[in-house]
Amino acid sequence: MAKKSAVEKLLEEHQQLIHSENMKVISHVQRKDQDDDEWTINTIMLENIDVPFKYKRKKHYKSLQDQRVNITYYPDQETIAGFDMEIMKIVRLKIT
Repeated sequence: MAKKSAVEKLLEEHQQLIHSENMKVISHVQRKDQDDDEWTINTIMLENIDVPFKYKRKKHYKSLQDQRVNITYYPDQETIAGFDMEIMKIVRLKIT
């Protein structure tokens, strides 16, 4: 029996997770978290998808714009200016 990858283990443990491979990043924005200055919020937009993908890091990272990435994420909602918006929370991201 073949050994399971980290992604396979995550998907097995958490049924709500989705994994996508070879996605093209068309926009990448990094900004400090207003609630916790220690973290940087990263927002990426992927080709042919109209929903923002978000994740946090302790430090700024090189831009992912025009890179291809594999991501593991789950759907979520965020309230901005009184409006509920669909977002995707990234739990794992790798440049391909």
